[in-house]
Amino acid sequence: MKNIDGKTIIESDARIMTVADLANWGIPEIAYVRHVGPVGEGGWTIHAADGTPIGAAPDRDTAFAAVRQHDLEPVSVH
Repeated sequence: MKNIDGKTIIESDARIMTVADLANWGIPEIAYVRHVGPVGEGGWTIHAADGTPIGAAPDRDTAFAAVRQHDLEPVSVH
């Protein structure tokens, strides 16, 4: 902690979240959908919250539908 102009500021260490941190935070319900290949071409990959590839699809809508069919919440990664 440090005091600036009579106000106490709590300093914290910024750190990267680990796979275990994500799991404990409730992230297992999320799957990330990411485009691969050149713009306008390629396909879409589906990844678990920890980054593990778990599927692929020819287009974004199909990828999102596949994620939802497995009771996960799709999130786009840009």
